[in-house]
Amino acid sequence: MAALLGLFLPGAALGGEVLQFANRFGAVPKGSGFAMPGWFVWCGSVIKVGGEYHMFASRWPEDAQFPEGYRTHSEIVCAVASRPEGPYVFQEVVIGRRAAGKWDSGMAHNPAIYKIGDTFVLYYIGSDVGSRHRQIGVATAKAITGPWTRRDQPLDLGVADDANNPSACFEADGSVKLIWRTSDLRVCISTARSWAGPYTVANRNVWPAARLEDFFFFKQDGEYHVICEDNVGKVTGHERWGAHLFSADGVTDWKLWREPLVYDHRIRWTGGGDFIATRRERPWFLIENGKLTHLFTAVYDGRHTWNQPVPIIPP
Repeated sequence: MAALLGLFLPGAALGGEVLQFANRFGAVPKGSGFAMPGWFVWCGSVIKVGGEYHMFASRWPEDAQFPEGYRTHSEIVCAVASRPEGPYVFQEVVIGRRAAGKWDSGMAHNPAIYKIGDTFVLYYIGSDVGSRHRQIGVATAKAITGPWTRRDQPLDLGVADDANNPSACFEADGSVKLIWRTSDLRVCISTARSWAGPYTVANRNVWPAARLEDFFFFKQDGEYHVICEDNVGKVTGHERWGAHLFSADGVTDWKLWREPLVYDHRIRWTGGGDFIATRRERPWFLIENGKLTHLFTAVYDGRHTWNQPVPIIPP
């Protein structure tokens, strides 16, 4: 189990990584990442299997509204690339609409992919047709290409509230801490002995001083870290820039990391010049051989969206 966690698992423990990100993001070619003409692409969770990189992302038609159109039209798709920067090529719809009456029949969004033992576990949010009440659930598969088994019920996280933005941190024994947020951006942590639950609420308000969302949860050298979006700028001083928190036990007493700013809205191109995103959200780090190698974020330029990876330059 420990070997699998270290190799495949985005929520796995890291060792010796320098967690200082300012001025460490490299340039990328235009046209890299994952985009789909005619669709808004959002989120983006990436895992390496064999020699390929598999991105699980959300999409909804461009003739639906951005961003609110996801609430009624979003589905989760998979795209594949031979290198982390892409470009990623669409493969299939993984979680789409299904018969009304299921918790996720109307939409699926916010994918987060992990490998636990011999099982791929995909956390995501969903809602029933005609409902705006979002809940978190899982789908599982023995192969990254599926078939995926969806549950008829969402996870019971111990708090009866609208739930979204799930991100998991797994221990070597398979137990999990799951960070997520409510509709009013109150951040919660629920824990379980395995991804299947049952879950117990462990912290009902991680960061009362600010509005945070879009989490990436990992462990390094015995401490727990969360990279997230600073929704109104109370942590970084800038609206929707990336922020870094840490905790000794992964549940309580969260503090600002010594370098609290992770990323801004600027992306540099290898051919020269740069791009300033109108919105840059949903951070996700690729972990290979125990190192954070690439940052993936969903970006919006005022008209179109895509997921853009950028390399992390080794210190």
